[in-house]
Amino acid sequence: MHAPVNIQLIGQEVAIVWDDGTESYYPVPRLRAASPSAETQGERDIFGSQYGGGGRQDFSGVEVTGWEIIGNYAVRFDFSDGHRTGLYAYDYLKKLAAP
Repeated sequence: MHAPVNIQLIGQEVAIVWDDGTESYYPVPRLRAASPSAETQGERDIFGSQYGGGGRQDFSGVEVTGWEIIGNYAVRFDFSDGHRTGLYAYDYLKKLAAP
């Protein structure tokens, strides 16, 4: 698993430099829409029924106001719409950056 060594906000994108030397760029609205939180993605019970998620889809105008490294596995972003509960695992962020 690769870890970020530098995270910066460049205009309306979050830029991450990874420990393998690669760089990833995430448009903020796309990053917010991809939040792995239960609020955004919903969650399933043991019977497969989905609860939550499926709400707002258009996050244009939302900005990243901060971030925090969580342990050795994830980044938590703070968004201008008040959202801050999604933990973006490093592997998940790498997948989001893939073409």
